[in-house]
This record gives sequence, structure tokens and C-alpha cells, in this order.
Amino acid sequence: MDLNSLLARETRTASDLENLISPETGSRLEALAKASADLTRRRFGRTVTLYAPLYLSNYCVNPCAYCGFSVRQKIARATLTPAEISSEARTLRARGFSHVLLLTGEDRRQASVAYLEAAVGLCREHFAHVSIEVYPMTRAEYARLVAAGASAVTLYQETYDRELYARVHPGGPKADYDARYDAPIKAAAAGMRGVGLGFLLGLAPWREEIRALYRQAVEVQKASWQTRLAFSFPRLRPAAGGYEPGHPVSDAELAQMIFSLRLMFPDAELVLSTRESSRLRDGFLGLGVTRMSAGSVTTPGGYHEKSAAGEQFAIHDARGPAEMAAAITARGLDPVWKDWSEAMTEVP
Repeated sequence: MDLNSLLARETRTASDLENLISPETGSRLEALAKASADLTRRRFGRTVTLYAPLYLSNYCVNPCAYCGFSVRQKIARATLTPAEISSEARTLRARGFSHVLLLTGEDRRQASVAYLEAAVGLCREHFAHVSIEVYPMTRAEYARLVAAGASAVTLYQETYDRELYARVHPGGPKADYDARYDAPIKAAAAGMRGVGLGFLLGLAPWREEIRALYRQAVEVQKASWQTRLAFSFPRLRPAAGGYEPGHPVSDAELAQMIFSLRLMFPDAELVLSTRESSRLRDGFLGLGVTRMSAGSVTTPGGYHEKSAAGEQFAIHDARGPAEMAAAITARGLDPVWKDWSEAMTEVP
């Protein structure tokens, strides 16, 4: 394989992905990093978008083996009221954010589609961009959220290994692998302008997972070529229950993943959350990552005033938005607080 020739090409195929993620290429991360950085600069300029996650509810009916929100965990549960959502939104807006990601556990009784419609509407009063990370929905339900003002949806498959998926999701609606896999495709077809994909790093061998992630991303693009893809890289973090990942991912492997996906999907957003350390996140600035969270809280509420509700996982980078913006500026990049805001059906 001629890596230099592969990196010089403007378009790449599935066979190129195999070469990019190979152990041999893993020994040439510097060349991958340079190609990823150059491509990111051409497509995104010097910008890094900042966003805040806002957890609306930590109720969940699924017994997932690795998650702090699992129905099996004896944690304090809460669902924000409309007044509490508005208070949290005002607090985040005052900190500079114009992009918020709304999250819930998977319990339709506590966070129904109607509840989410209302939450999106409340947040659109404060934010230019509202995205959601909740349970899988039908195309019609996603269309309702688009109409309410949602611009993007994120849904991790967690793992693409069906046998492992069944073991770590032994019950509840999340046990339905196909329903979860198909949901991002339905979201794109419903008019969501952005669709975020990913898997939990550490559950299964990452090279096998990224091949399947690539195939799912191609299916999303076929459902709606206008949909902008985003990829996240959530490494498993400590959470209630103490689940130990069977296939830990090293920093070098994470880097190879990020650079490879940038080269395969030049226009995709690459997201790195506060699951990672400040050192590592700063190291990826300018090299491919285009979106980062800051000052994150992983419990329902917690921004306006401290919350007693249980968290989904422990964050690693505790810097606030001003500190994160300063770190981005120190690297010669521009922190961006406002993202594109309208869903596709509203574009003239």
C-alpha cells in the first residue's frame, strides 16, 4: 500500500478505509495527522464549534450493562419540568452557548415525544441550534421534532457486533438492534439536517466497529444526500455499576480513528466530548475535531443549580466554556458559539 498516494487523493473508497485503519498505517500517525489537519482546514477553516449537553431526564427502562442510567442502577432519578428546562437554557445561554444537545434516558413515559417537542420549542427561544440524543423514533416522530425546531439527532449504535449487542442490552426496547440501527436513517429521511453516529469505544475491537460505522454512514447519506454527518468517539468512562470494557482503546488508536474518518468523510463534523482529558482534547485541536463540549454536566439539570440526580458517566475535562474557548484561541483557532440552525425542510 502506498500511503502517500492514498493521502494525496481527493476521493476515497471503502478499500481505502481498510488501509487507513490498518496496524501498518497506525505506525504512521504523523502523516495521517498532517493530512487530516490540512483537509479540516480546507473544509472548516480555523473554527471549532462549542456546545453544551443538557440532560432532561435520567429515567430509563433499559438494563444496559455499561450505563449509569440503567434501570438496574439505584440512583436518584429526575425529569426536568418546563420551568426547569427554561432555567437551564437561560443559564447556558448566559455562558455563551448557542448550540445545545438535549439528552434523556430511554423511557417514553418520562420523556414522551410531546415532552421533547415542548423542550425543543423552549430551547429554540434561547439557542440557534438544538439537537437531540434520545431513544430511537419513527420517521413521523422525527418529523415532529424537526417541525418543533430540532436541527440534528445523535444516536450511537453502541456496538455493531450483534452477539455482543445482545449481551450488553439484555432487555428493554434497546434490545432491538435493527430498530436502533435504522433510526438515524429515518431521521435523515424526516428532514434532520444533521445526523450523528458513533459506537462506544471499548466494547468491541475498534477496527471491526469502524467498518460497520462506515457502512451505516453511507446508508444515512443514501437516505438524504443533504444530511450532514457527525461522528463522535465516546470512550467508556466510569459509571454506576463499574462496567469494565473488554477492548480498551489507546490514545494512538483514537487518533487513528479520528484521522481516518476525517479523510473518508471530509465534510463531517468530528466531535470530542468531555469524556476525554483536557490534555488529549487540546492535542486534537486543529487536527480533525471540529466540535467540542465544555463545562458539561451529565445529570438532569445541574447548570442553574446543583442537582442531586444520578449522572450518566463521569466527565474528565471539567473546564468551563470560557476556559475551553481560551484553549482553542491559544492554538490559533476560532471558537464558534453558533452553528447552522434550521432543519432541511425549512431551507428555501
